[in-house]
Amino acid sequence: MPVIPHPGGEYAITVLYALPDDAWCLELDLVGRQRTLAIAIVPDEDPAREPTLCFDSAGPHVDIPWDVMRWFTEHVEEEIRTSRAWMRLRPDLVRAVHELRQEYLGAIDDEELERILPGLRAAVGEADLPTVLEFAFGRSGTEGVG
Repeated sequence: MPVIPHPGGEYAITVLYALPDDAWCLELDLVGRQRTLAIAIVPDEDPAREPTLCFDSAGPHVDIPWDVMRWFTEHVEEEIRTSRAWMRLRPDLVRAVHELRQEYLGAIDDEELERILPGLRAAVGEADLPTVLEFAFGRSGTEGVG
Protein backbone atom coordinates (compact mmCIF):
# COMPACT_ATOMS: atom_id res chain seq x y z
CA MET A 1 0.00 0.00 0.00
CA PRO A 2 1.61 3.21 -1.19
CA VAL A 3 2.17 6.05 1.25
CA ILE A 4 2.46 9.60 -0.06
CA PRO A 5 4.12 11.91 2.48
CA HIS A 6 3.05 15.54 2.67
CA PRO A 7 5.98 17.91 2.05
CA GLY A 8 5.69 19.16 5.65
CA GLY A 9 6.16 15.61 6.97
CA GLU A 10 3.38 15.70 9.57
CA TYR A 11 0.73 14.19 7.27
CA ALA A 12 0.61 11.37 4.73
CA ILE A 13 -1.85 9.70 2.39
CA THR A 14 -2.15 5.93 2.46
CA VAL A 15 -3.67 4.44 -0.70
CA LEU A 16 -5.27 1.02 -0.63
CA TYR A 17 -7.87 -0.97 -2.50
CA ALA A 18 -10.82 -2.34 -0.52
CA LEU A 19 -11.92 -5.48 -2.36
CA PRO A 20 -15.22 -5.91 -0.51
CA ASP A 21 -16.19 -2.35 -1.50
CA ASP A 22 -14.73 -2.39 -5.03
CA ALA A 23 -13.23 0.98 -4.16
CA TRP A 24 -9.96 2.82 -3.76
CA CYS A 25 -9.46 4.31 -0.31
CA LEU A 26 -7.22 7.27 0.34
CA GLU A 27 -6.58 7.86 4.02
CA LEU A 28 -5.29 11.18 5.33
CA ASP A 29 -3.10 10.27 8.27
CA LEU A 30 -1.57 12.35 11.02
CA VAL A 31 1.77 10.56 11.05
CA GLY A 32 3.06 11.37 14.54
CA ARG A 33 -0.15 10.31 16.25
CA GLN A 34 -0.75 7.33 13.93
CA ARG A 35 -4.30 8.52 13.39
CA THR A 36 -6.46 8.54 10.28
CA LEU A 37 -8.28 11.87 10.01
CA ALA A 38 -10.21 11.43 6.77
CA ILE A 39 -10.93 8.69 4.26
CA ALA A 40 -11.93 9.20 0.66
CA ILE A 41 -13.73 6.23 -0.89
CA VAL A 42 -13.62 6.08 -4.70
CA PRO A 43 -15.70 3.22 -6.15
CA ASP A 44 -14.24 2.08 -9.46
CA GLU A 45 -16.60 -0.73 -10.47
CA ASP A 46 -20.13 0.60 -10.15
CA PRO A 47 -21.04 3.82 -11.97
CA ALA A 48 -24.07 4.27 -9.71
CA ARG A 49 -21.89 4.67 -6.59
CA GLU A 50 -20.42 8.11 -6.01
CA PRO A 51 -17.13 8.88 -4.25
CA THR A 52 -17.50 9.86 -0.61
CA LEU A 53 -15.40 11.55 2.05
CA CYS A 54 -15.58 10.49 5.72
CA PHE A 55 -14.00 12.21 8.72
CA ASP A 56 -12.99 10.68 12.04
CA SER A 57 -15.44 12.03 14.58
CA ALA A 58 -14.66 9.48 17.31
CA GLY A 59 -11.31 10.88 18.41
CA PRO A 60 -10.40 14.28 19.76
CA HIS A 61 -10.90 17.25 17.43
CA VAL A 62 -7.96 17.93 15.09
CA ASP A 63 -7.60 21.05 12.97
CA ILE A 64 -6.37 20.17 9.48
CA PRO A 65 -4.46 23.01 7.81
CA TRP A 66 -6.04 24.24 4.57
CA ASP A 67 -2.95 23.45 2.46
CA VAL A 68 -2.99 19.85 3.75
CA MET A 69 -6.70 19.47 3.02
CA ARG A 70 -6.23 20.93 -0.47
CA TRP A 71 -3.26 18.58 -1.06
CA PHE A 72 -5.39 15.62 0.07
CA THR A 73 -8.40 16.57 -2.07
CA GLU A 74 -6.14 17.07 -5.13
CA HIS A 75 -4.97 13.47 -4.72
CA VAL A 76 -8.57 12.32 -4.28
CA GLU A 77 -9.61 14.24 -7.40
CA GLU A 78 -6.82 12.58 -9.40
CA GLU A 79 -7.91 9.14 -8.17
CA ILE A 80 -11.49 9.89 -9.17
CA ARG A 81 -10.33 11.07 -12.58
CA THR A 82 -8.15 8.04 -13.29
CA SER A 83 -10.24 5.24 -11.79
CA ARG A 84 -13.64 6.53 -12.93
CA ALA A 85 -12.81 8.11 -16.30
CA TRP A 86 -14.62 5.32 -18.13
CA MET A 87 -17.84 6.30 -16.38
CA ARG A 88 -17.93 9.52 -18.41
CA LEU A 89 -18.23 7.65 -21.70
CA ARG A 90 -21.52 7.32 -23.58
CA PRO A 91 -24.07 5.24 -21.62
CA ASP A 92 -23.80 2.25 -23.98
CA LEU A 93 -20.00 2.19 -23.56
CA VAL A 94 -20.27 2.58 -19.78
CA ARG A 95 -22.63 -0.40 -19.74
CA ALA A 96 -20.24 -2.47 -21.90
CA VAL A 97 -17.18 -1.60 -19.78
CA HIS A 98 -19.06 -2.25 -16.54
CA GLU A 99 -20.28 -5.65 -17.72
CA LEU A 100 -16.80 -6.66 -18.91
CA ARG A 101 -15.17 -5.51 -15.66
CA GLN A 102 -17.74 -7.45 -13.64
CA GLU A 103 -17.39 -10.63 -15.69
CA TYR A 104 -13.62 -10.67 -16.23
CA LEU A 105 -12.43 -8.66 -13.19
CA GLY A 106 -10.21 -6.44 -15.35
CA ALA A 107 -8.14 -9.20 -16.99
CA ILE A 108 -8.66 -11.31 -20.07
CA ASP A 109 -6.33 -13.61 -21.99
CA ASP A 110 -5.95 -13.49 -25.79
CA GLU A 111 -7.94 -16.67 -26.35
CA GLU A 112 -10.95 -15.44 -24.39
CA LEU A 113 -10.72 -11.99 -25.98
CA GLU A 114 -10.72 -13.57 -29.43
CA ARG A 115 -13.86 -15.48 -28.47
CA ILE A 116 -15.80 -12.39 -27.32
CA LEU A 117 -14.52 -9.88 -29.93
CA PRO A 118 -17.23 -10.48 -32.55
CA GLY A 119 -20.01 -9.80 -30.07
CA LEU A 120 -18.15 -6.85 -28.59
CA ARG A 121 -17.59 -5.34 -32.03
CA ALA A 122 -21.30 -5.71 -32.79
CA ALA A 123 -22.26 -4.14 -29.46
CA VAL A 124 -19.94 -1.11 -29.42
CA GLY A 125 -18.65 -0.77 -32.97
CA GLU A 126 -15.13 -0.87 -34.33
CA ALA A 127 -14.40 2.80 -33.59
CA ASP A 128 -15.17 2.45 -29.86
CA LEU A 129 -13.59 -0.98 -29.41
CA PRO A 130 -10.12 0.33 -28.37
CA THR A 131 -11.69 2.61 -25.75
CA VAL A 132 -13.77 -0.21 -24.28
CA LEU A 133 -10.76 -2.58 -24.21
CA GLU A 134 -8.60 0.07 -22.53
CA PHE A 135 -11.07 0.76 -19.74
CA ALA A 136 -12.25 -2.82 -19.26
CA PHE A 137 -8.87 -4.59 -19.42
CA GLY A 138 -6.10 -1.99 -19.67
CA ARG A 139 -5.43 -3.16 -23.23
CA SER A 140 -4.79 -0.66 -25.99
CA GLY A 141 -6.26 -2.89 -28.68
CA THR A 142 -6.47 -6.38 -30.09
CA GLU A 143 -2.79 -6.86 -30.96
CA GLY A 144 -1.71 -10.42 -30.44
CA VAL A 145 -5.25 -11.69 -30.94
CA GLY A 146 -5.91 -13.79 -34.04
